[in-house]
Amino acid sequence: MQTDYDPRAVEAAAQRYWEDNQSFKAVEDASREKFYCLSMFPYPSGRLHMGHVRNYTIGDVIARHQRMLGKNVLQPMGWDAFGLPAENAAIQHGIPPSQWTKSNVAYMKGQLKQLGFGYDWDRELATCDPDYYRWEQWLFTRLMAKGLAYRSRATVNWDPVDQTVLANEQVIDGKGWRSGAAVEKREIEQWFVRITDYAQELLDALDGLDGWPERVRTMQRNWIGRSEGVHMDFGIQGSDEVLGIYTTRPDTVMGVTYVAVAAEHPLAHRAAENNSELTAFIEECRQGGTSEAEIETMEKKGHRLGIDAIHPITGEPVPIFAANFVLMGYGTGAVMAVPAHDHRDFDFAKKYNIPIKPVIVPPEWQGRQIYKLIVSNDAIGDRPIAGESPALGVSGEPALDPLQFDKWDERFEQRGVLFDSGPFDGLDFDQALDAIANWLSERGKGSKTVNFRLRDWGVSRQRYWGCPLPVVQTADGDVRAETHLPVRLPDDVVVDGSGSPLKRMPAFFELPNGEARETDTFDTFFESSWYYARYCSADCDTAMLDERAKYWLPVDQYVGGIEHAVLHLLYARFFHKLMRDEGLVDCDEPFARLLTQGMVIAETWYRDEADGRKQWFNPADVEVQRDEKGKIIGATLKADGQPVYFGGIEKMSKSKNNGVDPQTLTERYGADTVRLYTMFTSPPDQSLEWNDEGVEGAFRFIKRLWALAVGEAELMRAAGDPVDLDESAQAARREIHGALKKALFDYERQQFNTVVSACMSMVNVLYKLEDSPARAPLLREGVSIVLRLLAPIAPHVTHHLWLELGLGEDILQSSWPQVDASALKQDNLEYVVQVNGKVRGSVKVPVDADKDAVQAAALANEQISKFVGDGTIRKVILVPKKLLNIVVSAA
Repeated sequence: MQTDYDPRAVEAAAQRYWEDNQSFKAVEDASREKFYCLSMFPYPSGRLHMGHVRNYTIGDVIARHQRMLGKNVLQPMGWDAFGLPAENAAIQHGIPPSQWTKSNVAYMKGQLKQLGFGYDWDRELATCDPDYYRWEQWLFTRLMAKGLAYRSRATVNWDPVDQTVLANEQVIDGKGWRSGAAVEKREIEQWFVRITDYAQELLDALDGLDGWPERVRTMQRNWIGRSEGVHMDFGIQGSDEVLGIYTTRPDTVMGVTYVAVAAEHPLAHRAAENNSELTAFIEECRQGGTSEAEIETMEKKGHRLGIDAIHPITGEPVPIFAANFVLMGYGTGAVMAVPAHDHRDFDFAKKYNIPIKPVIVPPEWQGRQIYKLIVSNDAIGDRPIAGESPALGVSGEPALDPLQFDKWDERFEQRGVLFDSGPFDGLDFDQALDAIANWLSERGKGSKTVNFRLRDWGVSRQRYWGCPLPVVQTADGDVRAETHLPVRLPDDVVVDGSGSPLKRMPAFFELPNGEARETDTFDTFFESSWYYARYCSADCDTAMLDERAKYWLPVDQYVGGIEHAVLHLLYARFFHKLMRDEGLVDCDEPFARLLTQGMVIAETWYRDEADGRKQWFNPADVEVQRDEKGKIIGATLKADGQPVYFGGIEKMSKSKNNGVDPQTLTERYGADTVRLYTMFTSPPDQSLEWNDEGVEGAFRFIKRLWALAVGEAELMRAAGDPVDLDESAQAARREIHGALKKALFDYERQQFNTVVSACMSMVNVLYKLEDSPARAPLLREGVSIVLRLLAPIAPHVTHHLWLELGLGEDILQSSWPQVDASALKQDNLEYVVQVNGKVRGSVKVPVDADKDAVQAAALANEQISKFVGDGTIRKVILVPKKLLNIVVSAA
């Protein structure tokens, strides 16, 4: 057994063993409890980053732990291979996206293997493989037949340079994230899937996902956004048309002073036919994104259409404005505006001199004289007309100050009591919702309605590198499902950035009889929404899934970033229900337990350039000076000795040049050190702040464990079980099993950092063992426990030492360590004794000794009693099992 720890040799040998013995091949076995552990698969960008390493290490630790508990474990890996980044890289390098993607997959797969992750590589998949995407095409044709997939015109973010639709997240400051071109709102034909048909089920099922972080469930609830309100029809002056509007605040309807519609609304377009200013405004609104976040923060602008809506209750006309804060894709593309009780409506009303009419007051104002207000900007600052509200009455108390509309007050948006609202005066919110809904329903003008913020999923993209939609446009302009699957994407195409090349490939889209194949491709979320299921039946060529999926699903543990909390996880839940309704799976949810790991963060360093930009330097290239407390007092670039400046601690990224190359670390320290460091530095769900000294510390600990095992190998091989232990050996064994008990608890709650801490404390105990007949058996037992606890975290070195110490052939097949309850039993306890708060000694007492017994033992100790002397004992404080403090006053 070699004396020095050589991570390269140790890790290469372990990996050969796992490969030769197919250690991680998963085979269905109904007689065993299954455990499906999955980490979110990576986009093959070319190289792993530390975020990948942390994510996959967490998943691998969980999978190996469950395997050692005796479960039948599946842990697969694959590649989220489609998407715009591959197109952009292909443009840059002048090669087909398929070539770029496949070369990256090969390289990253080698990196994953080097880190020792226990994947069943026989189940590997790539979403760009026709054998994979043919089945989502098949499912889409089933959705078309059910009416769950449909084509409709929709307003989208359009990049005029890249010639493609952009997701809201790809629009930055109104510009395309890659091209930098001003994004336009454009209405085009899109394909949608009716996720809204499942909105209530998706919402209700969240209550049963007890293994998910509450934060994620809350985010999904908010995204689905169930609300109860009223749909009402406003009339259009001079027309038989109605303008449908949904509101969650029907109690404010009597305060409506204008209606706002989206710039894309048909009313706006008709009004613009003879209005050049309105036409220009509509064109202006086409520029910029469609995200709610952007809408919320941008300046609110509008233009009057020159036509009025008719209030459904009062019959009074209210002006209609086209407004840039109303989106055609949300609700009906129209909102009723109540500037007295909505901050956005208030700002808009003040800007365009629109009347502001309050109709809600706080409940505590009942019975008091209030002011009726109908004010416009011209009246702001003037004294409003005082009046008595018939519903609230007058109590004779002094009038309250009126709500002043020269500035916003949060009271305005609160629910309260209606006034100046005709027949609805005096009602609270719930009463008003029912009363107004009934009033409208009786007259055929509206009804109580449940609405969802969630919109149907737009799944088509005008890009090349994606799965082709299996749709054919017939000669008469209708559409039908493709019958010959898969529709293969031509993969020998060099893209040039001028839109999708599929649109310029008659060989792809031209079909007999005047038919044409759809040239749009699926949103890449489509592929990532069901990959977890395909792993279960990865080699099945006759169906999307087979019976094996029903054995493995749901995924028992899913690991991934919080940034996927809404879209990916919501789409995957939806997709699972679609597959369930096709009879492909027999459970309702895809992921039983979810762990969202924290980010890997690191220091950033920069210099200011002459043009105002910042040049960022990698922390490894910076020499940092710190004071005795670790505070930064200066830094210089190693290359030139000139100052650089601290830019804060941020997520590792290329833009800030603060990433750490895991390949370099693995080559220098070994995979086990990298894995141990990422697990030890912080709990999995919290951010990991990178520290080079911490990596060195992890390496030193592994070498220390190696030295202990190698140095005492011969002694341990010959040792038996620990029996007939003296008091010192009993205490050491008690410490070991106490640390084991904590480590087992921490494994169950996935706090792997404290598992490593427990192992470190055990190694310290083992190094301090006194020379006695008990030393060898205690070493053997203690090292055996440490190796098994560390096996999921540092699998290579533990595999090697387990074999070399003769503890077994494969540590993965060993039994998980168990606490020996007898080892934790203790006859005596040692109490630290203080006199007036100062430590004066210690005493040993029976474990069940009460306060009086501990005090008596302390006073019987001459070393302690001399500090009590003839003084008067005023108080005795006992901290059970730890400390006794005797408070004495002078004689």
